[in-house]
Amino acid sequence: MEDGNPVTLIALPLGLVFIMFSLGLGLVAEDFRRVFRSPRGVVVGMANLLVIAPLLGIGVAELFNLPPVLAVGLVLLAAAPGGTMANLLTHLARGETALSVTLTGFSSALAVVTVPLYLSIASSIFDLTGVDNNVEVLPIAARVLAITLIPLIAGMAVRSRLPDWTVRNERRFKAVSLVLFALIIAAAIVSEWGRVTEYLGGIIGAVIVLNVLAMSISYLISRGAKLNERSSTAIALELGLHNATLAIAVGASLDNQMTVPAAVYGIFMWVTGGSFAWLMARRNRMATVPAEAPAG
Repeated sequence: MEDGNPVTLIALPLGLVFIMFSLGLGLVAEDFRRVFRSPRGVVVGMANLLVIAPLLGIGVAELFNLPPVLAVGLVLLAAAPGGTMANLLTHLARGETALSVTLTGFSSALAVVTVPLYLSIASSIFDLTGVDNNVEVLPIAARVLAITLIPLIAGMAVRSRLPDWTVRNERRFKAVSLVLFALIIAAAIVSEWGRVTEYLGGIIGAVIVLNVLAMSISYLISRGAKLNERSSTAIALELGLHNATLAIAVGASLDNQMTVPAAVYGIFMWVTGGSFAWLMARRNRMATVPAEAPAG
């Protein structure tokens, strides 16, 4: 997203803060205790985010024979942490929201190490020269954590201290969150459209294949690891909605063309990720939480 764009700098972060606060209204501490009592979901999810996704990025870039700068940009995107919007879609899909938030937080913190690491690996594989791999990801990761965790904790605190008020207003907050969700999608498309149109035809196939493969493989791995549907939904959506904003910010500090895969991905991931969330909401609606196995 373009530097200095008020939509990127102000509107989108504020919208995400409100959405995370709304999610917090629907969570209690026990949701997170349940995740960590059986941490298999966290382990499987982090393995998918830190290993499977970047390797898929390398494979898809090779498959589509992308130019070096776009190939490295695709790997940068695949190595980016889970995005805040994955938390919202997980909630709408009746997935394990606490697991989704945990994965977003952990992967955002580890991005300080993993993003520069995979940038270096991809630059070597695709023979991209002139790239400074000394990327200052820490301020970006800290901002992601602030947008995610602080409003979420605030929402949980309000639920704990004002349960009656929360019950009366939670549905209103959810309704506003859905409107903001739609506005964020529209704003992302508008703010990125001018940049991506030149490269749209060459990169669109690669980002869609990466997105669909990442969600499908991570879901199958999760089910193979004996995780329930709700946890598997959360992990798949973490892989389906990477933090494209972080990938764009890092890519822009190296080469503007490197931001193209994340910008195109940021437009189309809503279609594929939203479709998956809709399908899983129908499946998860049939299950009740007490009847399910532990999240991990």
